[in-house]
Amino acid sequence: MALLEVNDLNVQFATPDGVVTAVNGVSFALDRGQTLGIVGESGSGKSQAVLAVMGLLAGNGSASGTALFDGQDLLSLPAPAMNKIRGNRVAMIFQDPMTSLNPYLTVERQMTEVLELHKGLTYSQARAHSVQALDAVKIPEAAKRISRYPHEFSGGMRQRVMIAMALLCEPDVLIADEPTTALDVTVQAQIIALLRDLQRDHGTAIVMITHDLGVVAGLCDDVLVLYGGRVMEQGSAEAIFYQPTHPYTVGLLGAVPRLEQGDHALVAIPGAPPNMARLPPGCPFSERCTLVEPRCWNTRPALLPLADHPTVLRACHKSALEVSRYAQELKL
Repeated sequence: MALLEVNDLNVQFATPDGVVTAVNGVSFALDRGQTLGIVGESGSGKSQAVLAVMGLLAGNGSASGTALFDGQDLLSLPAPAMNKIRGNRVAMIFQDPMTSLNPYLTVERQMTEVLELHKGLTYSQARAHSVQALDAVKIPEAAKRISRYPHEFSGGMRQRVMIAMALLCEPDVLIADEPTTALDVTVQAQIIALLRDLQRDHGTAIVMITHDLGVVAGLCDDVLVLYGGRVMEQGSAEAIFYQPTHPYTVGLLGAVPRLEQGDHALVAIPGAPPNMARLPPGCPFSERCTLVEPRCWNTRPALLPLADHPTVLRACHKSALEVSRYAQELKL
């Protein structure tokens, strides 16, 4: 049995213009010690999917489906039970640390509170443990800086504080929403190494949401490609990177800069992400797809396994062979 199993997750928001479906029928499973990468452009539903699992949707949002963690459905748990799990056994690194950290409390208080609440530590024990966590994410003079307020840290430092807070309780599942965006390359590599150590020592399962396909390739076992709130392609990282079978995945990989490209222009995906309130009746990627055909406009492709690679799922009317040829033309 998977540690975290999400089935047919749907997320909707009630707006003055009607109901907007941000996530539509997303499913995935995560075993202990495994890393799942969720990729896609901004607005594809990545963050809303995991916020629904964490019970942190906005007031006008609602979720359906199931999210089974260790046998419990997180989507139906009452608030007191969810509070015991959230931040303790299931933790999250948020995308924007400035709005996630409390500006009225010192970093010390925000970190020690977590350990006092979930682990029952005394204040002095919690403070010592918090300093160690800040040291682990490479914050200089952690023992002095822990008493400062969030606004006294740079953006990258605040991001590292968020990572340290998420790791305090050594969670079973860590959800990381763009955890390395504000960090330079050197610190980014250190954070990735820290996450690997966490997995090795504690068997932590990680959900990594990112635009950085390099991070996905270096850390993730499986990849979920989202567009328009739907899964376009799903499979092992090796299969997705070396044999993409969906035009959207090919477009994402083509937009990654490569040293061997020289002066050649990047392969850009034409157009813009869809309006989630008015998705096309067929494939959500049809308006931007270079391989589009008439049935793509009106018939939504089912998410089905490849005949010769059943662990890879794709939602596309085009054959995998045709998409592979397209990828070869782009020299991916």
